[in-house]
Amino acid sequence: MQSANSIPMAADTRRFLLLGRLGYWGLWLLIPLWQLWLAPVSYGEDQALKPSVVSTLLLLWLPLWLPMWGIIKGHAYTFAWANFIVMLYFLHSLTNLWVSSGSYFWFSVLELLLASLMFYGCTYYARNRGKELGLKIPKLKDDPVRRS
Repeated sequence: MQSANSIPMAADTRRFLLLGRLGYWGLWLLIPLWQLWLAPVSYGEDQALKPSVVSTLLLLWLPLWLPMWGIIKGHAYTFAWANFIVMLYFLHSLTNLWVSSGSYFWFSVLELLLASLMFYGCTYYARNRGKELGLKIPKLKDDPVRRS
């Protein structure tokens, strides 16, 4: 049986891999820069339960650490499920676009662009590489359990 590394990758697949990784690493760098230095969130003085900048950073940055190893290694399965994680950044950026102005607005635009790039690259990389490796989800009509 051939390993995934020995099966050649098509040029389109390699391009989608690059796009997915660019979006991923862009988000991975943007979140801490944005939250810690460029435009940290201000929670106001009179709130009784103020979340800290560190807790905000953890909520936004920690999910991006989960698929890191698979994205580095180019595992098609990781690229597929990483799309569930990128939905957090779509929601975060769209919410900020609705309520923010100034630098928060522009960082949200950048976050949305990076999340879109990651989603597009991950989706088509997982699809194309899965086909190249012979990985596929069986169709319901081909399921032997349901044939009876």
